[in-house]
Amino acid sequence: MAWVLKMDEVIESGLAHDFDASLSGIGQELGASAYSMSDVLALPIFKQEDSSLPPDSETKHPPFQYVMCAATSPAVKLHDETLTYLNQGQSYEIRMLDNRKMGDMPEISGKLVKSIIRVVFHDRRLQYTEHQQLEGWKWNRPGDRLLDLDIPMSVGVIDIKTNPSQLNAVEFLWDPGKRTSAFIQVHCISTEFTPRKHGGEKGVPFRIQVDTFKQTENGEYTDHLHSASCQIKVFKPKGADRKQKTDREKMEKRTAHEKEKYQPSYDTTILSECSPWPDTPTAFVNNSPTPTPTFTSAQHSTYSVPDSNSSSPNHQGDGTSQGSGDQLQPSATIQETQQWLLKHRFSTYTRLFSNFSGADLLKLTREDLVQICGPADGIRLYNALKSRSVRPRLTIYVCQEPLRSIQLERQQDATNGDNSNGAIYVYHAIYLEEMAASEVTRKLALVFNIPLHQINQVYRQGPTGIHILVSDQMVQNFQDESCFLVTTIKAENGEGFHIILK
Repeated sequence: MAWVLKMDEVIESGLAHDFDASLSGIGQELGASAYSMSDVLALPIFKQEDSSLPPDSETKHPPFQYVMCAATSPAVKLHDETLTYLNQGQSYEIRMLDNRKMGDMPEISGKLVKSIIRVVFHDRRLQYTEHQQLEGWKWNRPGDRLLDLDIPMSVGVIDIKTNPSQLNAVEFLWDPGKRTSAFIQVHCISTEFTPRKHGGEKGVPFRIQVDTFKQTENGEYTDHLHSASCQIKVFKPKGADRKQKTDREKMEKRTAHEKEKYQPSYDTTILSECSPWPDTPTAFVNNSPTPTPTFTSAQHSTYSVPDSNSSSPNHQGDGTSQGSGDQLQPSATIQETQQWLLKHRFSTYTRLFSNFSGADLLKLTREDLVQICGPADGIRLYNALKSRSVRPRLTIYVCQEPLRSIQLERQQDATNGDNSNGAIYVYHAIYLEEMAASEVTRKLALVFNIPLHQINQVYRQGPTGIHILVSDQMVQNFQDESCFLVTTIKAENGEGFHIILK
């Protein structure tokens, strides 16, 4: 029994010695080297948990990061996007940072990339009417731009370009391997795009978006690399500082529990990743022209509305060029719908209706189009879709007099004019939008397939066969739906023709 107790004492003393040694070893390791969290995570106890996390290679790592040197608002709730207040016309730095890991995108190392900075609408409703909103701003502020680059303060930017037709964007080249900062100035304020001026708090939010592209094999910067944006509101000078101070004071009055529901204010604004802006980067001056979409040629002859150059919208088969027509058919494909929009001067909305077929576009009501395109273009597009052509101011009917009829007329000059030659007279309708002699000449040339430059004069046969020059005043006194026989005679000098209306 004593022997057993002795063995227990030996075992306990040995265990105590081993435990002390292990503790001393841990102390020596901690004192000898820095603490490494990765070593702890490598322990077997963490192996099972760590296996459920995605590996580093699967985590998306953006190649660039853009940081705007402006404080974020403290009055933004958790999980909401940050909001930054800017002063109108003040220069704000956007740092263009290379965020690539070692070995990422080696093709752009030592090469320039192109970035386009835009100020756009945050509200989707205003995005649909962006063109009209910007045109209205341009009308009220002639010669101004919504966004400018402060070139003297900017660092590392090369080949800066601005497009007069895109007042809300600037572009430049820069080297990711060098320090680059672009100082921007926003000249529009948020309240300029609200129905009523409520002050800065009620203004619409904007977005600052940066899109970066690399150079392709053909030398154009069209290969998209990265896009990021942030939400802003723009105030009149000093207004952003006052708004920031007001938000800070409101937060200080809240309880500690309420403050936990809001984000802290940061000194800088980090632009978060987003989808690239739909516009192509080749739309700027001095670049290659914007490539136009390739459309399938619409060869259908099922249109009933005339082209603006057509003299007779209801006449077909007369040998004149009537065009392919203007009416959009429900069976039109997406490509044909895009072509129809371009032809009718709705190129601004081709991107908006990029997935619309003819049937989709025709289903939209007048209210839908006004809300999407604005009052002016919405009504114009609705009228174009419903084939509401302009009513002509004057309609006349013309027929080319056959040569046989002319000979018989000379033989029967003494009769009552009732010809019995059996000739069939086919008349063509001419619709005049302008009460002018030049409009008559142009429409006659189209109807009878005569080059316009070969028509010297147009006369009207008067009493006793005299020839009266057709003038604007004579056209204005034509009776509606008058009928004329048309004769062409060679000019005296042998060059061109004269046309006589009988």
